[in-house]
Amino acid sequence: MILIGIHILRSPDHLARREEGMAILDLHQEMAQDLPLDLVERFVRAQGWTCRRVHDDEMAAEFRGKWCDYALHFAWSNEVSAFHFTCAFDVRIPDTRMSHVNQLLALANDKLWLGHFGIWHEEGLPMYRHALPLRSSKLSAEQIEDLLDISLSECERFYPAFQYVVWGGKAPADALEAAIIDPVGEA
Repeated sequence: MILIGIHILRSPDHLARREEGMAILDLHQEMAQDLPLDLVERFVRAQGWTCRRVHDDEMAAEFRGKWCDYALHFAWSNEVSAFHFTCAFDVRIPDTRMSHVNQLLALANDKLWLGHFGIWHEEGLPMYRHALPLRSSKLSAEQIEDLLDISLSECERFYPAFQYVVWGGKAPADALEAAIIDPVGEA
């Protein structure tokens, strides 16, 4: 990851140029100390979760949720300076239910602020995905905590709806209504 810093040069004629409305900028490049996945790996291990590095820029982990074990995947792309996260459910979707699951995905995604649900077609699994663009910034511990808290909460929140559609044979709207209770007003 390359960070761009802006430094204003202080030369003897700096004040004169400032008065003229001109600034002299020196753009320089600094290489970040840690790869974003190093920080993620420390965070995941601190939670006591099982994880392994797939490559320098990829990591897999497992989270035992209320409903199932979730397969987590973290990836860093230097090309686009972005951090990508996926959380796959342990629910195989039979071909006969795929169109119903696609309808459920559209309904569920309408209820999300961050990230989205999709299907990992190679494995036939529903999954949650989210990406963080990080050009000119570093991934922070707070961002990792927020990402995992929000993502895993949404997975736990919507998991029953996927079960109702895939194995219970419910219509997507009915499954979502049965599984999700959105708070209204204040307590």
